[in-house]
Amino acid sequence: MSKHFAQAYWKGNLLEGSGKYNLKTSGYEGSIHFSARFEDDKTASSPEELIGAAHAGCFSMAFSHALDQAGFAPEKIDTAAEVTLAKTGAGFAITEVFLKTKGKVKGIDKEKFIEIAGQAKENCPVSKALAGTSIRLDAELL
Repeated sequence: MSKHFAQAYWKGNLLEGSGKYNLKTSGYEGSIHFSARFEDDKTASSPEELIGAAHAGCFSMAFSHALDQAGFAPEKIDTAAEVTLAKTGAGFAITEVFLKTKGKVKGIDKEKFIEIAGQAKENCPVSKALAGTSIRLDAELL
């Protein structure tokens, strides 16, 4: 079993406060702000951006492994994640993750590529953790 650690710190109220996060294993640190989460401020990160990075990374790894297990050698997998935070009822929720992946894999046809991508989307651990969220996938064979 593998464990991973992250920490977040927030100071002040929601609108005027600020925070930092630390990914303990790698030592990576970043800042988080209300305006980066709910407005168009791109000077800091957000929990949704971190979830997107985690999901894109997890999916890419799962897809690469699934391709390999099916007898195809992936040359590269490039995945972007678009995470939607929307007002729902009295609060906010992550309503959708849209994964857009492109892959270069020799000897595979488009249909098989898309089939294996769909399996990877369902089986990646982050997808499973986000089971209550709509997850869409667009897969393009290069």
